[in-house]
Amino acid sequence: MTYTTPSVPPMRLAASTLAQLPISGPSYARDKVQIGIVHFGVGGFHRAHQAMYVDQLLEKGLANEWGICGVGVLPADRRMADVMAAQDGLYTLLLEHPDGHREARVIGSIVDYRYAPDDPEGVIELLASPSTKIISLTITEGGYNIDAPASDPNVFGLVTEALARRRERGVGSPTIVSCDNIEGNGDVARNAFTTYAERRHPGLGDWIAANTRFPNSMVDRITPVTTPEVIATVENEFGVADQWPVVAEPFTSWVLEDSFSAGRPPYEEAGVLLVDDVTPYELMKLRLLNAGHQALCYFGYLAGYRLVHDAAADPLFAGFLLDYMDSEGTPTLRPVPGIDLADYKRTLIERFANPGVRDTIVRLCFGSSDRIPKWLLPVVRENLKTGAPVRLSAAVVASWARYAEGVDEQGEPIDVQDQLADVLMPLARSQRDHPTAFIEYTELFSDLATEPRFVEAYLWALDSLHRHGARATLESLRS
Repeated sequence: MTYTTPSVPPMRLAASTLAQLPISGPSYARDKVQIGIVHFGVGGFHRAHQAMYVDQLLEKGLANEWGICGVGVLPADRRMADVMAAQDGLYTLLLEHPDGHREARVIGSIVDYRYAPDDPEGVIELLASPSTKIISLTITEGGYNIDAPASDPNVFGLVTEALARRRERGVGSPTIVSCDNIEGNGDVARNAFTTYAERRHPGLGDWIAANTRFPNSMVDRITPVTTPEVIATVENEFGVADQWPVVAEPFTSWVLEDSFSAGRPPYEEAGVLLVDDVTPYELMKLRLLNAGHQALCYFGYLAGYRLVHDAAADPLFAGFLLDYMDSEGTPTLRPVPGIDLADYKRTLIERFANPGVRDTIVRLCFGSSDRIPKWLLPVVRENLKTGAPVRLSAAVVASWARYAEGVDEQGEPIDVQDQLADVLMPLARSQRDHPTAFIEYTELFSDLATEPRFVEAYLWALDSLHRHGARATLESLRS
């Protein structure tokens, strides 16, 4: 990737420089925007997706009471707090189009940011305020385990204390909107928050169940990690010195169940699809796009690819992805109103192959033990139940097991990033002598190691990966 040298030094991004920036940004008066949404987990995806939609509404003068306050709870969130403070909550959204051209806009919808460990009481009071009408979340697929060790304060503790105060003060409940890639994410959030609240304040769980809405949602936009190259592009091509811009593909989608406790922004005016039932859309996305990423990443890494677009542009990998989506993913879906599934699947391959996004294989391999059980194993179980094929899905699981051995096909170490790595890597390394060791880990796979159709396909793929490698295995699966 080449960069041009700007004729003038890049301008530092801040509220005081907004009017002089060489790219478009908020034309609305940010100091007049009130906080109506508190969001936990302000990373790249939230800034490229939900905050972008609110920014569009603010531009239209439709959301002045729906500004966003971001909240961080993890140690890693302190840097975001520092950047948000330095840039007055502003950041650049850079869109990379498949034909190579780029768009950049400064987003202004995040009007405040709090780092909860510095002032947990202030965050609780913000959450308890009647003006806070939506609490939204991107806390990752693994963030809903209320029994796992967590930082103190944590999302559940902060929200629970705020809801307890709202109940005591006679203040109505906000809506809690999960935007994580989990089937039935609103239902999962409802169960997690009510269970946690009941443990802390007996009776509060019942109050939440009666008063708090947890709409399900489907969110979709490929958003890779911000790299130094992205920061350099924003500086050199657009003349903006932004400490933490976010890059994304041009495609974006948000399907949201229209069920809110205390009102909502007019999301439909920004292109959000408000529906009565999100299920068909979320299954489509989770079992085709998210599971498709899993089908690509382990085989891709083992075959030597490190960037998603390079693997997706390889006809062998693209063909395997389409085979999986057509023969195993699609049969588990419900009819999806308004969606041409054949076109959606073709577009997915094009999106994966977008060279401008430069998404990494390693990012897709991160946290597999959270992802595969939620995105791919439901496909396996449904197809086992109905007698549909599981051969390709089983091969994807085998590719994960082979990747989890921690050594690639050239004998080089693989840095396996997974919260269960200490458990899974020893199991994977034992599978040359005990081939079903990995899938016998019932915490993730339940009884799949006793399903003959799945085990037969899994063992064939694992053996082929060991004997012949990833590329030859895919060639056999496609023949």
